[in-house]
Amino acid sequence: MAEEIKFTDEELKSLSELSQGYQNIQSAFGQLRVQKILLEQQKDGLEEAEVKMEADYAENQQKERDLVKELNDKYGPGQLDPASGVFTPTPQVEVDENEGSAEES
Repeated sequence: MAEEIKFTDEELKSLSELSQGYQNIQSAFGQLRVQKILLEQQKDGLEEAEVKMEADYAENQQKERDLVKELNDKYGPGQLDPASGVFTPTPQVEVDENEGSAEES
């Protein structure tokens, strides 16, 4: 049988430090992976929020088009001063068929 060799305290300390270093690195890898998962979840949440905001924006645009059409049908073309709420109709130009001249009404 082979003779046993006992490592020195310094050699045992070096081996222990290496082992501890690997444990620390493995733990750090685990922490990084968890952080990546959390970031992916945040990214997914942001992308979902962005899609919803795009849909809300398109819906608001459609509401604007519907309101503009409704107001144009009711009041005709013109300009609205949002601060005062005063609507100024655009003058309509009519052509007199008998004379071929344009008149403002």
